[in-house]
Order: sequence, then C-alpha cells, then structure tokens
Amino acid sequence: MDAVRQSVQFCTKLGIQSLTLFAFSSENWRRPEDEVNTLMELFLFVLTKEVKKLYKNNVKLTIIGDLSRFSESLRSKVDAAHKLTENNTGLCLNVAANYGGRWDMANAAKQLALQVAQGSLNAEDITEERLAQHMSMADQAEPDLLIRTGGDVRISNFLLWQAAYAELYFTETLWPDFNEAAFAEAIACYVARERRFGCTGEQIKQLLAQT
Repeated sequence: MDAVRQSVQFCTKLGIQSLTLFAFSSENWRRPEDEVNTLMELFLFVLTKEVKKLYKNNVKLTIIGDLSRFSESLRSKVDAAHKLTENNTGLCLNVAANYGGRWDMANAAKQLALQVAQGSLNAEDITEERLAQHMSMADQAEPDLLIRTGGDVRISNFLLWQAAYAELYFTETLWPDFNEAAFAEAIACYVARERRFGCTGEQIKQLLAQT
C-alpha cells in the first residue's frame, strides 16, 4: 500500500492522467488457496480503508477485470468505490483484478459477436476501432509506459491490446520497494527514448517541427 500511495502521489505531482496497477491476474487463482484468500481479504481491506482518501484527493478509481468470481461482499465494495469516486476529475487509478489481456480481448470480441447476432452490426464492419471501444479503459488514452517490477522480463498477459505501442521498462526493484525515486528513474528512461509508431526518426522530427 505504501508503494501504491507513493505512485499515486507521484503521478498526481507530474500531471499523469492515468495509472493502472496489476493487483490480481486471472492466472493467480492457481496459487495456493490460503494465499488467494489472503489476497482477497487484503483487497477488501484496502477498498474499505483507502477509497475515502482517494475520493478526497480527487482520484477516480476503476476496478477492471472479470469480477464475477469475487464474493458478493467484495463486488459490493467495488461498486461502492466506483460510485464514490466516479465524478472525480483527477488521476484515473485503474486496478486490474482477476484481469488478463487475453480475457479482455475475448470479452470485447464477445460484445461484438452479440451485436452481430442481434443484427445491429455486420461482421464486415468489425474493425480495430470497434473492438477497441469494448476493451477495458476504452475511455482513456492508451498507456505510454509499461513498468514491470521484480526482475521478470515479461508482461504476463497485462494490457496486451492497450500496450501495443507502450514503451517497456523492466526493473529489478520489487513492488513494495518501488518508491518515488524508482518511479522517477523509469520516467527519465522513458523520456529519453524516441517513440516512432512505425515511422522513421526523421519523419517523427518533421512531425514535431510542424506542431
């Protein structure tokens, strides 16, 4: 929680509009039952204790993922947190719980398939843009930077669609130790990179000169 607080404060200080944290993946159900139960209890505790602080600091909280496997009490807490912070206009804090990038894409495809079945959409009209409208956080900008802590050099099924053009940053720092200094180092690395989106470096320079 200290790492979460510091990250939220850091993003607010820098004017970052959106922060997404991976709290519990859809693969985490494979862990030992007592560990999963502990994680669920922790999640309930955090929602109960921290949401009012987020509200007072103008942070909008959104829990993304398949919440159907969570207990009724946890889903109730999630709904209450959403309602309390839904009109906040500051940082959008997204917490991914029982989330997986493949689930996200399959869920979006299912929504389009239902529209086709109902006759409100033709299959040939399905585009990347239409699919993107049904992905998690469709109302927010795509992430610019994806940070993976703990020394693992993989993205572990996180935001597979949304992070298609995100810069990837891997650090040995463990999440509980990921403080403001570690976050600042990641941002410094990010701003030193040249983002081309399929263009050449020279084309990017020309585009920047025109803005």
